[in-house]
Amino acid sequence: MAEPQKKTPPRAKSASTAKAKSTAAKSTTGKSTAAKPEPEVVTAPEVLMLDAIKSSLFVDEVVAPDQERVSTAEIIIPTSTGETEVVAEARAEVEPEVMPSRRGRARGETSSTPEPVSMLTPDRILEPSKKRPAPESGFNRFLYGLTFGLINLGDPAAVRHRKAVDALIGAKLAGNAKFVPVLTRKGGVGKTTTTTLLGMAMARVREDRVIAIDANPDRGTLAERFTRTTEKTVRDVVNKAAAIRSFSDFSEYVSRDKTRLDVLASDTDPFLSEAFDESDYNVVANIVDRFYSVVLTDCGTGIVHSVMKATLDRADGIVIVSGGSFDEARLAAETLTWLESNGYKHLVRRAIVALNTATQGTNLVNVDEIESHFRSRVREIVRIPYDPLLAAGSYIDFDKLRPLTQEAARTLAALVVEGLAE
Repeated sequence: MAEPQKKTPPRAKSASTAKAKSTAAKSTTGKSTAAKPEPEVVTAPEVLMLDAIKSSLFVDEVVAPDQERVSTAEIIIPTSTGETEVVAEARAEVEPEVMPSRRGRARGETSSTPEPVSMLTPDRILEPSKKRPAPESGFNRFLYGLTFGLINLGDPAAVRHRKAVDALIGAKLAGNAKFVPVLTRKGGVGKTTTTTLLGMAMARVREDRVIAIDANPDRGTLAERFTRTTEKTVRDVVNKAAAIRSFSDFSEYVSRDKTRLDVLASDTDPFLSEAFDESDYNVVANIVDRFYSVVLTDCGTGIVHSVMKATLDRADGIVIVSGGSFDEARLAAETLTWLESNGYKHLVRRAIVALNTATQGTNLVNVDEIESHFRSRVREIVRIPYDPLLAAGSYIDFDKLRPLTQEAARTLAALVVEGLAE
């Protein structure tokens, strides 16, 4: 039998096809003679690319893991280079675009999506003034004027510190009046004095109104720290509440210090003062809420008195006063424990402790250890130093206090306002 004529495989056929034909030829003839070696066929790159394109055309849709089903990508074959470019027709989920940071914008980065209105902030748009403010006083001010502003050394550190504290005290407070009771379970530790210092330090700086109310049901002495311009008390406000319709009406019931602090005195008759209860305090509080931004309340030592409940329910922050002796610090700490146990834990976390180091026995204890205890429970501690003007227990002139006392009062005021502004 004649051997079948061999045909040269076309170029488009692969090497596997040629090998299969050779095997089929052997089985037909039944001969085991060795065939001549076939030349190796290399598939052209264009053919491989065409096979890949054909296989992709039979895929209707592609399902990505953990994603919704998406449409098949459109395949474009440029005729010049033979390269493929995949262009997505649709995506089921669009990843959120990350807005460039301030540093990124400084480097020229831009957002690929429209920015929300909240990104247009004043600190981004308004250029801060790079010019140092003119010195306030002293040699720096003299040099600034002598050189017609060419040499500007700015304010010294002490002046910059004072301005920074003023900015904290004078911060604007949103919403209604902020109520801050000053309290402790121990009498004679300087609670009324602390209320006076705090109120004066605030009123001297703030542009709005600040009032201190004596809510001590046991004959408070807050009004004795000021030059009284009226003999009216909280009892008069309660009795005439319906007739008080404006601030000019209410101003007849308060005494105003030269620091611009208003003071509402308590009843001088202890029998009448015992009648000042929770409902009476709420009447007074509702009135002052209309006319003032900050309301300080000088509380009594009776922490379970009904007035105390009304005071704490309205409180936006509290100041706990402690003396420097062991029993005074212990009672102040117990005040915090009572507040935590009776639903006022949120006030304790934001509380400020005014540590009066002018009380007796302070020099016999480790004040640092007392301060360390309170620091673990409250937001801040401020030490009130000894001042002979405060020790007299009478009228207080803020301008005549020692510089350290003034600074302590201003620091206390700044911390209180900072807590109210949060």
